[in-house]
Amino acid sequence: MKTTDLPNAAPVHGAHRTSGHAEAGRADPLDLLYRRITWRLMPLLLIAQVLAYLDRVNVGTAKLQMATELGFSEAVYGFGAGIFFLGYFLCEVPSNLMLHRVGARMWIARIMMTWGIASAAAALVHTPTAFYLQRLLLGVAEAGFFPGIVLYLTWWFPAHRRGRMTTLFMSASAVAGMLGNAVSGWLMAHLDGVGALAGWRWTFIVEGVPTIAVGVAILLLLPDGPASARWLSHDERVALQGDLLEEKAAGQTAESGEAPEQGTRLSVLDISLLSAIYFLLLAGLYGVGFWLPTLIKGTGLSDLASIGTYGAIPYAVAIVVMNVCARRADRRGNWLAHVAGGALAAAAGFALIAAGSHSLVFVLGGATLACAGTLTALPLYWHLPTARLAGVAAAAGIAAINSVGNLSGFFGPLAFGWLKDRFHDVTAATMLLALSAALAGVLTLVWRNRARAGK
Repeated sequence: MKTTDLPNAAPVHGAHRTSGHAEAGRADPLDLLYRRITWRLMPLLLIAQVLAYLDRVNVGTAKLQMATELGFSEAVYGFGAGIFFLGYFLCEVPSNLMLHRVGARMWIARIMMTWGIASAAAALVHTPTAFYLQRLLLGVAEAGFFPGIVLYLTWWFPAHRRGRMTTLFMSASAVAGMLGNAVSGWLMAHLDGVGALAGWRWTFIVEGVPTIAVGVAILLLLPDGPASARWLSHDERVALQGDLLEEKAAGQTAESGEAPEQGTRLSVLDISLLSAIYFLLLAGLYGVGFWLPTLIKGTGLSDLASIGTYGAIPYAVAIVVMNVCARRADRRGNWLAHVAGGALAAAAGFALIAAGSHSLVFVLGGATLACAGTLTALPLYWHLPTARLAGVAAAAGIAAINSVGNLSGFFGPLAFGWLKDRFHDVTAATMLLALSAALAGVLTLVWRNRARAGK
C-alpha cells in the first residue's frame, strides 16, 4: 500500500486526538470505529505473530533433544540459533520496501508461506552445517514481517491508540512463548519415535505447517489499507483519515520528552541510538526465548512436559503486565518512562537468575520479571521512531532499526552459548543480559533528553 491509498479527505470535525471519552450516555463514534477495525485486523495479525515467534524460538525447546541426538555443543546451538538473524538483517530493509510497493496483503502472505516451509524443513537437519543453513534461510524468509506490521498499524491507528495495538500485537510473542514451551514439550514427549522420527523433528513439522495456512488466509482476508477495506463505508474512511491527519498536524506531545513532529528524517546519531536501544532490549527477549528451557532444566528438572509447563509461567504474567502498562502509557502519554522502566525491571530479573541459577524459584522469578519488563518495553519503544517518520521513510527507517537491532539475536545466543561452555554455568551469561537491559534503560533516558532539547 502507498500513502495515496488513503483518501485525501480533509479532517472531519468529529475527529479528535483524545482517547475517546464520550459524552455522558453516548458512545464516541471514533471509539466504535477503532473497535471495529481492531476486531477486523488484530485476530489474524495476532495468530500470524504467534506463529512467527514460535517458529523462531521453538528451537529452544527442541534443543533439549536435538543437541543430544546430533551431538551439538552449546556454542554450535548458539550459533545456529543466532544465524537466523543474519539472513533477517540482510533482507529486512528490501523486504519492507517491497511491502510498501506491492501492498501488505500480498507481501505478508508471501513471508508467512515461505517461512512456514523453511521452519518445517528443520525436521530434516542432521549436521551442524544443515542446521546453520536452515536457520539462515528461515531468517531470509521471515525478514520484513515485524517491521511491516509496525508500519501497517501506522496506516490504521494514531499514536494515542497505537501503543495498545502494538502491545496487543506483541502479546502474541508472549502467547507463543507460553504455548510454545508447553506444546513443544508435549509434542517432544508424546510423538518421540512416531513414524521413526524423534519428537523434536515432529515439533518443527507440527508447528511449521500451520504458518503456511495462515499465509493463505492473509492473502484472502487482510486489506492492504483503509482504502481497500470493503467493510468500511466512505464516511468511515473519511473519519479515519481525518483523525490521522489531525494528529499529524497537531504533532506529538512533549509530556514524556517526545519531540514535536519534525518531518520524516532522523540523523545518523538518532538511528544509531535507536538501533542500540532496540539491540539491547532484544538481547533480553531472545535470552529468554532461546535459553529458558535450558535454564529450567539446569535447576534439576528432566521431564520435558514439566519444563514446558514451567516455561509458560513467565510469558503468562508478561501478557497481563505489558497490556496494563500499554493502556496506562497511552492514557498518560509517558511511553518513554515505561520503556526505561521495563528495561530496568528486566535487568533486575536477569540478575536474579544469575544469583540463583540452580534454584527453580530464582530462575522462574527472575525470568518472569525479565520477560514482563522486556515485553513491556519493546512495543512501546516503537513510539520513538514512528513519532518522527512517515511514508517511504517510515518503511525504510523502521526496517533499518529493526534489522540492526535484531543482530542481537545473532550475537546474543552466540555469546550466551560461548560463556556457558567456557564457565560451565549460566551466571556470566545471564549477567551479560542484565547489563544489556540496564544499558537499554539508560540509553532510553539519553534519547528523552535529546528529544527535550529538540535535537
